[in-house]
Amino acid sequence: VFLAGCCTASEMANRPAREEKAKAPDVITRDFTINLHKRLHRQTFKKKAPRAIREIRKFATEVMGTSDVRIEASLNKAVWRKGVRNVPYRVRVRLARKRNDDEEAKEKLYTLVSAVDVDTFKGLTTTEVREVKPADE
Repeated sequence: VFLAGCCTASEMANRPAREEKAKAPDVITRDFTINLHKRLHRQTFKKKAPRAIREIRKFATEVMGTSDVRIEASLNKAVWRKGVRNVPYRVRVRLARKRNDDEEAKEKLYTLVSAVDVDTFKGLTTTEVREVKPADE
């Protein structure tokens, strides 16, 4: 198949190979805003909060690439704060991909999801969180 505007076969063969993407660091922490409102649209009242927790877990799996996702109790309480029906429209979360210390674990990495308190969601973007290491005395 020949595409108009594309280079010839000989030019394709002489093209340099694409460089490999730099491998993402295995341990990283980022802040995200998750819009639960659109993920829970047309959901039965009594299933909203449990579905919200599953959607947060699904989001973390997609973004961080780990099947082992652990949700902190603070985030669970933030989602359930107004009951099973009245889940917050948005929630700000901190996703931390960490090394699994358990030798018998299936995966070497897991994702820890915790709630981040914010006054307003206006203008917030995904940000990388730098862990501050304590200085040695």
